[in-house]
Amino acid sequence: MTPATREHAREIELPLEPQAAFELLIRPSAIRAWWSATRVVIVPRQGGVWAAVWGADEDDPDFVTTAKIEVFDPPQRMLLCDYDYLAKTGPLPFDADFRTEFSVRPAGEGRSIVRVVQAGFPAGPEADDFYAGCEVGWRDTLAALQAHAQSLVGHV
Repeated sequence: MTPATREHAREIELPLEPQAAFELLIRPSAIRAWWSATRVVIVPRQGGVWAAVWGADEDDPDFVTTAKIEVFDPPQRMLLCDYDYLAKTGPLPFDADFRTEFSVRPAGEGRSIVRVVQAGFPAGPEADDFYAGCEVGWRDTLAALQAHAQSLVGHV
């Protein structure tokens, strides 16, 4: 029997066509710009890799997140699974099977909606702090993505 899990979802509107919005989710230079990652490696295909690193020292990073790209259907959808999350502060205090789905849909002339759903958080109190941090993190991250997309208007 699978233990109870929870998820959170967020949506933003970007002033970009869906293809350009989707590119911001898979182009390493864009991800570094809107997510403040120090290093990013993406192999943009089904079965590919999505990895980001944060920290000043690339030989001893603060955080590393890697995932497998289970579904790659540009410009509509990308599903990440098989996460590995490493932090200097130590391992997560729980086991989880995280999944993150990015979907992009048209929202009218030259605009799109980007939706992020992150699932697989244990429902127990051992994951409460991490879950709350992810909720705030995605809110701030998507605001940064929105600002980055706005800065590209007229340059894409």
